[in-house]
Parts: sequence; structure tokens; C-alpha cells
Amino acid sequence: MMLSDICYLLFENNMDLSIITVTWNSASLIREQIRSVVSGCKNITCEEIVVDNSSTDQTVEIVKNEFPEVTLIANKENKGFGAANNQGVIVAKGEYLLFLNPDMRVEPGSLDIILQWMREHPDVGIVSPKLVDEHGNLNWDATPRRFPRLWEQIALILKLPHLFPHLLDTYHMKEADFDKEQEVDSVRGSFFFMRREIVDKLGWAFDPRYFIWYEEVDACREAKRLGYKVVYSPVITCVDYIGQSFKQRSTLWKQKQFTASMLVYFKKWEPWWKWMWIAFFRPVGICMAWVNDRLQK
Repeated sequence: MMLSDICYLLFENNMDLSIITVTWNSASLIREQIRSVVSGCKNITCEEIVVDNSSTDQTVEIVKNEFPEVTLIANKENKGFGAANNQGVIVAKGEYLLFLNPDMRVEPGSLDIILQWMREHPDVGIVSPKLVDEHGNLNWDATPRRFPRLWEQIALILKLPHLFPHLLDTYHMKEADFDKEQEVDSVRGSFFFMRREIVDKLGWAFDPRYFIWYEEVDACREAKRLGYKVVYSPVITCVDYIGQSFKQRSTLWKQKQFTASMLVYFKKWEPWWKWMWIAFFRPVGICMAWVNDRLQK
């Protein structure tokens, strides 16, 4: 039985919204995130599903003991971001799906607002709001991106933006006014509000070929291929503390995973002569990351 078939059977007993959160060593974050989700749903029915990727801290115990109303899936191994989110989708009962990182803080009543916004925009498949820091300022590291081009990704592998800070301004949409609602290529996966029918058509929310990184870009591209819009809307804001789990990983680990997913993306969507360049430069980036880690010791 395919994921979409399972989802359809469960959907018969639905609620308005399912919030799916993938955790890995998120004990310092998950309490406040869950509490904020509860405050975010004032007039809608919702559930939260936490899929833990084999944490070695107290994440599982906190969710299990302090939030018994939350559905907990505790993996014995780290299955990656996309696969773990897909596990959550299987048991989700919501009419809509929100993939929400553990380092996010939802504003009171905001999930009611964005769900209603989605109902009023049936041509939109994926929406994400204005992501801000704890002081309410736009978080530039969490803004939408244009679909990646080959030279931009090679620049990322080689860390060229450290030398030329404005090199990727177009890719990062630095010219955009993020106080205005707009259709975009892709939105960030930390707050990823998706129409369930996309899952029904694809058989998954995120392509399981990606372990971490690029799965949200891929999902946005799939949504557009299916005829849906991907929209950034400041109709609500959400606090994004960005990458707290990643801070626990070495530069080498992150570079290996990042470039591996980059290669998967280009093999899926671009001709061979483009992904061959990613494959060529990937070992260079990995060597640079190894040197960086050695120098940090």
C-alpha cells in the first residue's frame, strides 16, 4: 500500500491541521515549540506529531512524559529529514500539513490565520510566512530562494561568498520586499505549509532520496510541476532560531550531506553535464571542510 493510500484512509477521520516536527537532540527546544503550537491553534482542530531521529539527549522523554497528547514516533536510527517527515504524514489526520522545525516559535492564533489563508487560495500548494528572529526582525537566513543554478551551487561548495559577500544576492532574493506577499520558487523547510493533495499525487511529502537539505526545494519544484503556486506570505510571522541541531554537527558532516543532496537534486532536475560539475567539485568542498575542522581543534 502506497503512502498516499494510507493517508487517504486516515484522512477520513480528519482534523484541520497536522503539525509534523522532526527532532534530533532537541531537548532544549521542543518544550517551547510544542507550547507555541498549542497557542497557535485557537479556533481550529490540530495535532502535533513528533518524529525523533534517534536522539541521544532527553528529547523523547520530554515529549513522552510532558506532552502525552503529542503523537511520538521514536526512530532507532537517524532516517533523515525527509523520510522522518514522511513517517509523520502516514499517521497524520489533518486536512492540511505543516512541517515545523523544533527551533521554531509559533505566534498565538497564527496557525488559524494561515490555515484560513490557504483555504482562500486553492491554487497555492505550499506557503510559508515571514520568518523572524527573537526580536521580530526579518531573518535573512530563512527567506525564500530562487531555484539553484549550477554556478551558484559551485560557489557554495567552494565557499566563494565568504570572499564575495554579494555573489549570491540574486539567488537569495536580496532585492525582494519581504513585507509583500509574492509567488516564489521555493520557501524554507523550517515552516512548510503544504496542501495534502500534493502528497496524494506524489505518494510522499518529501522525496526520500534526500537525507537532509534540498528536499524542500525539490518539493516546491514538484508542486509547481503539478500546477500549484508556491507563495511567501507575511500574513503571519514565526520566530526561527535556525539550524540549532546543525550546530551540533561538524563542518565536514554538513558539507558531505549538503553536497550529496545537491548532487541528487541536479541529477533529478538537470541534464548530465550540469550534475557532472557538482560531482567534480564536491570532493574539493569536502576537503576544505575537513581542513576547517582540523584547524578548529
